[in-house]
Amino acid sequence: MVIIERQIQMVRSGKWAELEELDKKFTAVESQLGFPAKRRCRSLVGGLTTDALIIERQWESFAVLEATYEKALTNPEHQALSEEAGLILGSQQIEFYVPLA
Repeated sequence: MVIIERQIQMVRSGKWAELEELDKKFTAVESQLGFPAKRRCRSLVGGLTTDALIIERQWESFAVLEATYEKALTNPEHQALSEEAGLILGSQQIEFYVPLA
């Protein structure tokens, strides 16, 4: 069953340029770990402020998602990048969806 992962990240004021550089590093490491491509959007109008970054990925199954994140959690490069992200992000929320026909 296909799973959509959606991350809602609140970027600290003045940290967007740092986030963009960090995201390039994340993309390189995550592609080696088997993460699917991601789509990134910045909130413009709606329920979130303009400091909100939305990241979405489509996974072939929840089992694949779990196995990939397990690899990431034990990967030293990914761990270091996640620590850096903690200085840039004010908060993060992760949601999972099942697409409807």
